[in-house]
Amino acid sequence: MTQYLLTKWFGTFLCDETTVQQKHLFPKQAKEIMQRLQEIQHNNVLPEEQRIVGNTPVLVNERRLQSLGSYTPKDPAFKTIVLTPENYGFSQELFHDAALLLAHERVQQQLQGEDLQLIQMVNALDDLVQTANLLSERLSCWSLLPTSTKKVKPFEKTLSAVNEEIARLQDQIEQDMNLIAPNTSHIIGPLIGARLIALAGGMQPMAMMPASTIQILGAEKALFRFKKEGGKPPKHGVIFQHPTINCAPKAERGRIARLYATKISTAIKADVFTKRDIVSELEQGIIRRLGEIRKK
Repeated sequence: MTQYLLTKWFGTFLCDETTVQQKHLFPKQAKEIMQRLQEIQHNNVLPEEQRIVGNTPVLVNERRLQSLGSYTPKDPAFKTIVLTPENYGFSQELFHDAALLLAHERVQQQLQGEDLQLIQMVNALDDLVQTANLLSERLSCWSLLPTSTKKVKPFEKTLSAVNEEIARLQDQIEQDMNLIAPNTSHIIGPLIGARLIALAGGMQPMAMMPASTIQILGAEKALFRFKKEGGKPPKHGVIFQHPTINCAPKAERGRIARLYATKISTAIKADVFTKRDIVSELEQGIIRRLGEIRKK
């Protein structure tokens, strides 16, 4: 007799074409159910599934269960076997609670993402730079007055501490970028790359962006002004900070910015999806194209 393995949110079942032969119900606790749902989402086989199958030949309708049986999702029996949670003492409220816990767990994992930590560091760096500029301006004004060193010294110490933290944070951003986005970091520089990721809202959102959008990240105000008032659209955003772009003749900057945006788009996709080191081929492409632009 053919045996079918089916797993629902409330348990795992071994059935023939009409009836349940064996079952392993999950504990009736939202947290326990959430943990099993999480394992299923990660494509892991549950201990309950392994135990109920044992050495029995089974058919399965999920790819993650291929190690336990033959994957035949189109077998009509999988549609005719009906398993209702209420028949086994499980309520929809319990499933709702487990789903909420699972959603909360996902959010927590995303908040711990390395690229999201990177965004916070970039924002903190901006705050520190702004603070350092304000303190420096205040000290400059103060120095024009006949003031005792005793009064100014604490302010100078504060500015020094802020500058030290700016340097420390920049070093940390560079280290993190070289780890989590090495291709992007090498092509555009770790600090500019980190700022692009922050403006995009993360590595994955940036990887989904077209090169033309990456090219003008950071120039949103200029783009809005162009759409509202007309004139010339912006040719580049924060990637203008790269010396190859900002040191180029004005007539070439737009084409060079477009070149770098294209390579950054490829680099961030590799960092997010394939994890391959493609720095060498990207650099060769940049050198070749820069030669063509400069000849014109």
